[in-house]
Amino acid sequence: MRTLALVGVVAAYLTAGPWVLLLALLALLVPRVRHAVWPSWRQLLVLVLVLGAGVGAVLVIPDGRLPIPPGGGLLVTSRFEGKEAMPRPITLDIPQHPQLAVNGSSSMHVDGWATDAYAGPGPLGKDPEVDSAWYGVKECATLAFDSQGRLVGLCGSITGPVLHVVDPDSMHPLDSLELPRRTGETDKRPWEDLCGGAYFYLDHEDRAFVGTTRRTIVVVDTTDLTHERTIDLTAAIPDDDCLVALMPDWDGLGTWWVSQDGRVGHADGSGESTVVDLDEEIANSMAVDAEGLYVVTVEALYKLRVGAGAPETVWRSAYDNGTKLKPGQLSAGSGTTPTVLPSGLVAITDNAEPRMNVQFYDARSGDLVCETAVFSAAESATDNSLVAVGDAGVVVENNYGYDSPLTTTLGRATAGGLARVDAVQTSETRDGRECQVAWTSEEVAPTSVAKVSLANGLVYAYTTRASRWGVQAWYVTAIDAASGDTAFSVRTGTGSMFNNHYAAVTLGPDGSLYVATLAGMVRVRDSS
Repeated sequence: MRTLALVGVVAAYLTAGPWVLLLALLALLVPRVRHAVWPSWRQLLVLVLVLGAGVGAVLVIPDGRLPIPPGGGLLVTSRFEGKEAMPRPITLDIPQHPQLAVNGSSSMHVDGWATDAYAGPGPLGKDPEVDSAWYGVKECATLAFDSQGRLVGLCGSITGPVLHVVDPDSMHPLDSLELPRRTGETDKRPWEDLCGGAYFYLDHEDRAFVGTTRRTIVVVDTTDLTHERTIDLTAAIPDDDCLVALMPDWDGLGTWWVSQDGRVGHADGSGESTVVDLDEEIANSMAVDAEGLYVVTVEALYKLRVGAGAPETVWRSAYDNGTKLKPGQLSAGSGTTPTVLPSGLVAITDNAEPRMNVQFYDARSGDLVCETAVFSAAESATDNSLVAVGDAGVVVENNYGYDSPLTTTLGRATAGGLARVDAVQTSETRDGRECQVAWTSEEVAPTSVAKVSLANGLVYAYTTRASRWGVQAWYVTAIDAASGDTAFSVRTGTGSMFNNHYAAVTLGPDGSLYVATLAGMVRVRDSS
């Protein structure tokens, strides 16, 4: 009787969700029920041994050999909504950064311009297949692809980062390289710490350039994860600061890097660095084009170039950074990596109140071309890069309200929303543009780092939704970039282990879609 009762509670939880556990606890307050179902000491011992064996198996079995365990609510949440999408290609000419791996394979934001736009296809929702791989408590926030088509992931755990080479089909790590652990000296919470372990890039020779917690850049051959060399930045970055992000310059002269406290440096081929101190916090990555570097601080958007003695500021454009750190942000300012567009514009968001604005700047002069507010008053913030969906058009997602992985538990959801903004040409002059909101979607993407497939015209976001059943269900949602209509949503799983927590949506060369989660990785692809 007692064993059947326990099995029944577990089964009910998996099908109906967390409220089953609350009802079970309330039922135990009734003496007759408690007497009937409460396990004996022998049964408790067996239960502890079974749980211990399960935990031990997870520790012994290599990463990726087991699927991510499901949370509750599988029968009260939909597995698939919508229908197979019809491709509506987008024309967008994005040049290949000569020092990076091919566009779509090099970094979190896809290319040197940080467009988050893949040339290739993504899932169309044709009988989609969903698979997952369990890595324990480890999230591979940045994914790239080497020339062999293998995933290269920079993965973070509570203690520190590790570089994985992963088989894209099985999602099993093939090789791993432990990187320096976190110092523990930051005042950031573990899930907000961007110091060495958030960003890396893959160059045109299959080498990963990774910033570490020791204020160094390690260069790793991803063929066999051999350590080629280390670029020491400790003379340029003091020990109370840390390395956040890096990108190669366009001409192959060296590597750009930025620190959390606002230092921007350029390390040449010999590893020697020149640096300029902007004295403004930086919490995002950067974009590079043939003319220089674009970086956003908590106060302004900058364009810099390689100088004779130190990096030189071409222009600085201050924006409205509001009055506070909004819930849903990792820093009190723009949460976007600058997005360079073929029209000669650079797009970011500000942090204005009561509504943030999507802004377009002239890449040559730094002049603000146009801006427009998005989302609801007192409920707008983003900490993810804009997605380029045209020569002068971007998609922005609303992360307002996401404070930690606990935010979306028990069926709660953030304010949500995605919107497309276009800088529409109103005259023949370069700055003759007007910012217009083309559409707004009600989909809820708490920390999605969305992407677009130019081949089929779909924007892919990682979404959740409020649930009266208290279920935390996660979906890959495809949105038509032209109309803003949701084409389809496919459930990847339920529970906190399927939360992506700022990990990026990634499209593979074969059209598969990957999302790293707090416990591993999920893949969605059309049935063959």
